[in-house]
Amino acid sequence: MSDQQTRVERPTPPARSGKAAALGWILTIGLNVVAPVITYNQLRDHGYSEFAALLISSAWPVLDTVISVAWRRKLDEFAVITLVFLVITAVVSLVGAHSARALLIKDSGVTGLFGALCLATLLARRPLIFYFGRKFATDGTPESTAWWNGLWEFEGFRRTMTVMTTVWGVAYLAEAALRIALAYALPTDTMVIISPIMVYAVLGMLAVWTTLYGKRSQREGERHAAAADARAEARAGGSGPASS
Repeated sequence: MSDQQTRVERPTPPARSGKAAALGWILTIGLNVVAPVITYNQLRDHGYSEFAALLISSAWPVLDTVISVAWRRKLDEFAVITLVFLVITAVVSLVGAHSARALLIKDSGVTGLFGALCLATLLARRPLIFYFGRKFATDGTPESTAWWNGLWEFEGFRRTMTVMTTVWGVAYLAEAALRIALAYALPTDTMVIISPIMVYAVLGMLAVWTTLYGKRSQREGERHAAAADARAEARAGGSGPASS
């Protein structure tokens, strides 16, 4: 079978709604950073303890997940992972010492657990970042989901997902260790502000690195594909009937 017959065409991404993507990011930042900080400060001003205010303000990320599931009308792998971590956070927050500092340390432990999960999924059929990428690179429609899933058959794409998952895992393990250290070194009121900022600062830096690395990997893949096409065409031309 010839190279042209065996070569698989790379799927073309379907059109996405930029408005829907922007709204999704606004909801994510609003419900995971802005709303928890405002809620915590308001509850503290009204006499709630640090622990109670921190526990109540953590309900906003739960609402973010509920909205995401209702919006997409399905419970995908990303939503399942998020719900599992929310349950772990709730259970961990209710056991052990009941203090604001303990809750902050436990919350840092959850992000560390996320980093460990990233590294553990390197042994699974597909690494965790594959599912994260599908959430943010598609709009959830069957067409865009099928496009993303179809990329898995390319070796370069699989390598990219593996490298990204490794970097994310190591980064979040380091972030968790740093936040735990700061929880002991800084006042709780300060850490309530710093903690979510750190989470999303690390997320932002990882997102920028992921975008740049993904684009570089895409360019390399396109160069390799073009070179393979050129070699296939050269072989096809050279194997033609000899001129008399």
